[in-house]
Amino acid sequence: MKIIQLQLCVLFCCQAAVSDLLTDLGSNVTINCDLDENEVYWILLKTADPPTVILRSFSTSSPHHFNKSFRKKYSVQFKHRLVINNITADELGVYYCMNTETLPKLSNSTRIYFNESLLSECHNHTVTEIINQNQPQCQIIIIISALMNGFLLILLIGLVMVFVVGKRRSVKRSQQHNTDLQQMQALEQQQNPNQLQYAEVDFTKQRRKIRTSPVDSTYATLKPPKS
Repeated sequence: MKIIQLQLCVLFCCQAAVSDLLTDLGSNVTINCDLDENEVYWILLKTADPPTVILRSFSTSSPHHFNKSFRKKYSVQFKHRLVINNITADELGVYYCMNTETLPKLSNSTRIYFNESLLSECHNHTVTEIINQNQPQCQIIIIISALMNGFLLILLIGLVMVFVVGKRRSVKRSQQHNTDLQQMQALEQQQNPNQLQYAEVDFTKQRRKIRTSPVDSTYATLKPPKS
């Protein structure tokens, strides 16, 4: 509850004097606390975020960090001076020093910022590093894609050639077969020039009935008379 009260206090009391501090990316920054107190809170205020209580500084003991991740980034020197190690864009904002008494009292705030050209250079450097890290992977992917496309192209050309060659061979075989057949027929005609030609005759018609006379009567008529 006390920390929440401190944060609300900062929200309502942040109209104190603000001094700007221009620094370089990656450098160590020291911020003085102008309060003469035995214990103080160090608070970070960002524009879009609620106030963040970083640590509690004591005169006779080590500071108490309210987040374990703050230990590597923030430390305290003599007279509650706050030290920011290897500052990045995440640590930019307005820093306050505030006492721990019931009646809160804020120090003058310090706003840390980078030069715009430095931020642009940092962004470009970060983008360049990301591109350089991903470049080998992109090259491998491009090479594999090129090899696969080449293999598919060669396979497609091979299938087309097999189809075309097979069709040509089939047509050539058919033509050769017809030629051989014609040559065989011509050769047979040359070997048997007088070969008889047969024609089909229809014998199905009924023959005419021939009328005959008895043999005995004809023979008797032609036989000479007996003497």
